[in-house]
Amino acid sequence: MNSKTVACLLLALAAGAAQAGRPCEDKPLSAQQIERGMNLAEATARQLEASGARVVLLARAGQDLSKHGLLWSHLGFAYRDKNGDATGSQPVWRVLHKLNHCGTARADLFRQGLGEFFLDRPHRYDAAYARLSPALQSALLPVLRDNTRLRRLHEPRYSMVSYAWGDKYQQSNQWVLETLALAADGAGGAGTRAQAQAWLRAQAYQPGLLRLSTATRLGARVGMANVEFDDHPSAQRFAGRIETITADSMFAWLPRAGLGEPAELVRQ
Repeated sequence: MNSKTVACLLLALAAGAAQAGRPCEDKPLSAQQIERGMNLAEATARQLEASGARVVLLARAGQDLSKHGLLWSHLGFAYRDKNGDATGSQPVWRVLHKLNHCGTARADLFRQGLGEFFLDRPHRYDAAYARLSPALQSALLPVLRDNTRLRRLHEPRYSMVSYAWGDKYQQSNQWVLETLALAADGAGGAGTRAQAQAWLRAQAYQPGLLRLSTATRLGARVGMANVEFDDHPSAQRFAGRIETITADSMFAWLPRAGLGEPAELVRQ
């Protein structure tokens, strides 16, 4: 990417300093951060196009979760938009995902391009994607193109560590997994969160398990508006066993359930 392109991107981003789902910082992205994010987006687009898929699960490493044994912090649906770019001549990849608003207790759904998806100050400029089964791709596409059906399972109350089998809160990966479950179950976006979770249990999905000390839980609860633990069963919570939806657990489960292929790595 040349310096002129980077300069144009900087100007375009200057008008949106508080991007949804990112820390609301006054400090703008550096030219290097923009360049690396856009390069990762370009590399991802090339691999997705070569994969022959129409819908994949796409993950980024926004936070460093290595102390919990996790590689990826956040994912969404990436789908091939046959309507193309602004000229209508070139198909493009869009990302649908759920984003927390500036560390608050609320979240919403967003449809973005790959470039914006990776302009998030990631801890590591890598990505991963999993191709879904052809049948699941076909079931998901109509849902992903319909804003009303997309919101069917969306719960705006957000907790970063929401209980995998609860409905009080919903974190980003949880919305993706529950939406995938309804599509796979044939409900097509017309069911409930309880229905989606029942299907996931029947398909032997196993949530990620975070082991958090009492001090860690109390510190997060006091200092962060987007973290709650009161939806977790008391026995598990007091034992520091927090079951939540992780990108890593979803990538591990898809091939076991016959719903997708092992994750592929993307590097710049």
